[in-house]
Amino acid sequence: MKFSERLRLKADASWNASFVHPFVTGVADGSLPLENFKYYVLNDAYYLSVFAKVQALGAAKAPDLYTASRMAFHAQGTYNAELSLHENFSTRLGITEEERAKFQPAPTAYAYTTHLLSVGYTGTLGEMIAAMLPCYWLYWEIGKRLQGSTPEEPIYRDWIEAYGGEWFGTLVQEQIDRIDALAEVASEEEKERMERHFLLSSQYEWSFWQMAFTLEQWPIVEKTPSLT
Repeated sequence: MKFSERLRLKADASWNASFVHPFVTGVADGSLPLENFKYYVLNDAYYLSVFAKVQALGAAKAPDLYTASRMAFHAQGTYNAELSLHENFSTRLGITEEERAKFQPAPTAYAYTTHLLSVGYTGTLGEMIAAMLPCYWLYWEIGKRLQGSTPEEPIYRDWIEAYGGEWFGTLVQEQIDRIDALAEVASEEEKERMERHFLLSSQYEWSFWQMAFTLEQWPIVEKTPSLT
């Protein structure tokens, strides 16, 4: 069994929970309120801005020029492709520049990105790929599962098409192959850390759907002191 296959098997419970989460099924059948998708888009744009930074850190830690160039390509792709998709969604959802300027990430989005940055700054390239891979791989599986769904909302159809498409699948498979190659030369201790990061990120993926579905907020709202 390949290392990636072992990771996928161990994460099966949390991934299955993602497949049937009401946010995901609500996108598929069009029943998800646009308010929840808008909240998801705002938080996911923040998440992707950090994700691209961790991809760039991976390029800096790459053992050879080719791997460095590919990790840099992935970082550029996140900015160009996924963030442009979010720009499109933001326009269609009526998200204003003022909303973006005032936006603060929800607790789950902040925690997930902090996890990625922690692994990015302290871990090996193998650990970094392991922490990032659920975001790639789970979205690809969801995109493939939802192909053929025809929600009335065009934004939901576009979201399904983006993550179930061949272009995205090629990027995902590249990272799956990369983690298998890195695992072949990793120590047992490093592979244990890689597995831990992968499983934690898989849990965070479910939590991200839940965050958007419940419009998760920080438990205590701080008041800004008056200057007058």
